[in-house]
Amino acid sequence: MIPDWQLPPGVDRGLWDYLHSDDMVANYDAQMAIAPLAAADVRFCERIFDAPGRVVDLGCGTGRLAKPMIARGHRYVGVDLSDEMLATARAAHPEAEFLHGNLVDLVGIPDASFDWAACLFSTLGMIRGDENRRAALRSCNRILKPGGAIVLHVHNRWFHGLGLRLLSNADKTMPQAYGGAPLTLRHYARREIVRHLANAGFIVETIVPVGRGTDGHLGSPWFLPGLRAYGYLIAARKPSLRAT
Repeated sequence: MIPDWQLPPGVDRGLWDYLHSDDMVANYDAQMAIAPLAAADVRFCERIFDAPGRVVDLGCGTGRLAKPMIARGHRYVGVDLSDEMLATARAAHPEAEFLHGNLVDLVGIPDASFDWAACLFSTLGMIRGDENRRAALRSCNRILKPGGAIVLHVHNRWFHGLGLRLLSNADKTMPQAYGGAPLTLRHYARREIVRHLANAGFIVETIVPVGRGTDGHLGSPWFLPGLRAYGYLIAARKPSLRAT
């Protein structure tokens, strides 16, 4: 077992145990197949990534975006820190490319090499430490071409009064379904994630509150979405050279 002092930046013991759980990897695809929020992620990416290009899936897991993106003419590259996840992804999607990497510092990936980026299902929130999460957003901006866009899915800090319990700390720690150390997840207020994206050089274009229903849809989204939304799907764009 890797000692704590050797864990990569942004990774604590809980996240490391989660990423390297054989049971989690074995059940991941089955869970994603029935998760309404996972389906909502895919639909939103299909909507935003409206022209064929090069897509990077940050925290790709077993490559659940690979098939729908390739079917729409995109060239898909998945990045993940889990060798176990990547082995499953490569076996399932030989037509795609998969890279081992830490989202905090996407070293080895050239500047302006992707048209589109996705960081889904609160992957950003799994990164430990505010500065590490900010660094991940800056790294994503660096590898996107000018005019390129990122799709981000974050959990809502204020969902059903959760924020009242997270006033002093929006990092929620919970037991893992697959054993190992507890997993900590950052929950974002809408203004907070918009500010962090802006500080990383992005322009937020679309924010969609999502619910926990059968299709990820939030009924009556006009009614107190800041309290009722389970999370947000966000599309943000790196300014084009002309705009800068």
